[in-house]
Amino acid sequence: MDFLDRRQWLRQSGMGFGLVALSSMLYEERLPTSSAASLNDLHPLVAQKSHLQPRAKSIIWLFINGGPSQVDTWDYKPALARWDGKSIRDFDSSFEDTTGFFRHEVGGLMRSPFTFRQYGECGKWVSSLFPHLSRHVDEMAFIHSGYSESNNHSPALFMMNCGLPRMGYPCVGSWITYGLGCESRSLPAFVVMSDPLDRGLPKGHAANWGAGFLPSVYQGTWIKPKGEPIDNLNRRDHLTDGQQRRHLDLLTRLNRRHFEPRQEELELAARIESFELAYRMQSAAPAALELQQEPAHIQRLYGLDDKRCAHFAAQCLTARRLVERGVRFIQIYSGGTENQRSWDGHKDIAGNHRQFAAETDQPIAGLLADLRQRGMLDETLVVWGGEFGRLPIAQTGDEPGRDHNPHAFTFWLAGGGVKGGTSYGKTDEVGFKATVDRVHVNDLHATMLHLMGLDHTQLTYTYNGRAFRLTDVAGRIIHRIIA
Repeated sequence: MDFLDRRQWLRQSGMGFGLVALSSMLYEERLPTSSAASLNDLHPLVAQKSHLQPRAKSIIWLFINGGPSQVDTWDYKPALARWDGKSIRDFDSSFEDTTGFFRHEVGGLMRSPFTFRQYGECGKWVSSLFPHLSRHVDEMAFIHSGYSESNNHSPALFMMNCGLPRMGYPCVGSWITYGLGCESRSLPAFVVMSDPLDRGLPKGHAANWGAGFLPSVYQGTWIKPKGEPIDNLNRRDHLTDGQQRRHLDLLTRLNRRHFEPRQEELELAARIESFELAYRMQSAAPAALELQQEPAHIQRLYGLDDKRCAHFAAQCLTARRLVERGVRFIQIYSGGTENQRSWDGHKDIAGNHRQFAAETDQPIAGLLADLRQRGMLDETLVVWGGEFGRLPIAQTGDEPGRDHNPHAFTFWLAGGGVKGGTSYGKTDEVGFKATVDRVHVNDLHATMLHLMGLDHTQLTYTYNGRAFRLTDVAGRIIHRIIA
């Protein structure tokens, strides 16, 4: 019997130890550990098992782009009437170092130009901006103590979407589709719609719905507001369906041959799968986007017959149709790039917010009502909010507005396991800063992931030797708003 000396044993077994470690690393990165892996095994959008029992299957995030004023919408501050015209420095001496964006246009504290009334069994105070949404307050959970880390739009948008105030990181929709996949094999898992009224994209553009260092298949699919909704959605005129199918089958065979010796290339697998998804979308997407199939009373419910809100109504109705078909995450932006083309009311806060509220109030209320009557609201999480709030003072000018405020903002959530008719957290008596049960953006994200059945501490992706997650190294779940 031959015996190995110590050096021979280490030489012959060393590769084995390395493979044990490699196997563990591949498992953590979801890479195949066997040569038997196939493209089907690596289908990146196949539905995944959640960490927890999910309360919601899908999210519709109504992104109120530009920064809505919390004190003029949902966070009623009667004390502003008493402080109207007085210096905020008399109220909070620290304001000097924590002002908004336009430091040389600081006026006095300013009462809201809108009236507030109580609604619902919960008695929620709601601005006159929302005559339709006020009827749904018993379905909403309000977070009044949100705060962020930037008073500038682009980094604040990245913070709200990606958990960090700089570009290059995956957004919420990408993390959720990475963690859960999609229930539809014929539609994207993550869809984005933007303001169609020639106002442009939100600042930061497509980076707000980008996949960052995650495989690109997890980025959002932008539905264009004009023209062909998705590029190359229609088959070329000179091709029949059978000819296109044969072309795709040949391409698939060639791609599989190329893929066999490169099974660790997730981006390659995702790229190959994207061809099949694009083919399936040519049949499924046009049907999902055809709103005229909806009965007239449903179109009226959303406000499609009202020119003020018809564009946003169409997007909300599209969101419901996509959720019905298994799309996991949908984000709809109200407002575009420039200040007055969004909720960024530096000038004329009354006119600015009145216009954008009129465009969105009925469509969102219609969405909630439609989801409820179809039995879909309990499994669809609806989120309303922007990148930050606004200051309770006037930004000086002929028609005063309000400047940016990262120290306080309001979000509301409805459906998807949320405890309706509740309010969490408080700001000070003029709405300047979150003071009670403060909620960081990481906390909001942790709660959204929890409702989708994902543990925010376990949803990680290793990149450049570090395990990243949406909530970075922070985040806590807001259990008091969960039913």
